[in-house]
Amino acid sequence: MTTRTPRHGRARRLAADPDGVAEAARVLRGGGLVALPTETVYGLAARADDPDAVARIYAAKGRPSFNPLIVHVADAAMAAEVAEVAEVDAVARGLMDRFWPGPLTLVLPARRGLAQAVTAGLPTVAVRCPDGIARDVIRAVGVPLAAPSANPSGRVSPTTAAHVLDGLGDRIDAVLDGGPCAVGIESTILRVHPPTLLREGGLAAEEVEAALGHPLERDTTPGRVAAPGQMGSHYAPKAAVRLGVAVRAPDAVFVGYGTAQADVLLSEAGDPVEAAARLFAALRAADDIATARGLSRIDVAPVPEEGLGRAVNDRLRRAAAPRG
Repeated sequence: MTTRTPRHGRARRLAADPDGVAEAARVLRGGGLVALPTETVYGLAARADDPDAVARIYAAKGRPSFNPLIVHVADAAMAAEVAEVAEVDAVARGLMDRFWPGPLTLVLPARRGLAQAVTAGLPTVAVRCPDGIARDVIRAVGVPLAAPSANPSGRVSPTTAAHVLDGLGDRIDAVLDGGPCAVGIESTILRVHPPTLLREGGLAAEEVEAALGHPLERDTTPGRVAAPGQMGSHYAPKAAVRLGVAVRAPDAVFVGYGTAQADVLLSEAGDPVEAAARLFAALRAADDIATARGLSRIDVAPVPEEGLGRAVNDRLRRAAAPRG
């Protein structure tokens, strides 16, 4: 058990340099919470083997206890400390070799050593190896880190340190400021046996299918919580969201795709990769405009259901879902 580093006021902003990495690792080793930039979104990290630290993640986010967490590791060897990689042999190893570090999360049989709340009572654990400075922090801590998105539960995911501080600044210890996230949308989640897509994300399903040599089964029904990120209502701004709107209306903020005639643009060029990278920042900007204009609705232009467009639409549907 760790001796938790005490918090004093608002979260500190750490620079993305060796000193910042060392300080983030020190806080995490002491049982604290640190928001880390990944290529997808900022994650709220804590030691995955510390029940008290993991409980603080749930408390800080207001996250339902039945919603499991993704465990972030530095490499395949660290993944084998928390998951039964040997049980899924060549399939899991091949996916790790091809797509790690990167925006792919694998759901595998769980091993002992994790705080029980990480898996939310499931026999499986979701594991991924992030790219960039978050991986440096994991190496410096020396143990896997549990890390859901660093935002209040159900709200828009953060893609900058400012987003993190806006939502959780008084509930966590520090944020490592690595600038905007390049991918901008959470990881793709895959159950390994049989290979089944559980959540669309920052790695297009077509790329996984090409690596496997066959189509994926799909189980992406919102609300069926077999892995993180499957809540039906999620990623929601304060204003209501209406999808598939082609024409700008005077009583709503318009988020455009493939057009310059919009209050906020996902992609003027109609590029789904650009739309994914901009999505959460665009929803936040649209929400701010709605508040400033006294409007209660955000309209979003249609995004094609292909490649990363499916992941964008998945997040938009959850943002527009009825809220509990």
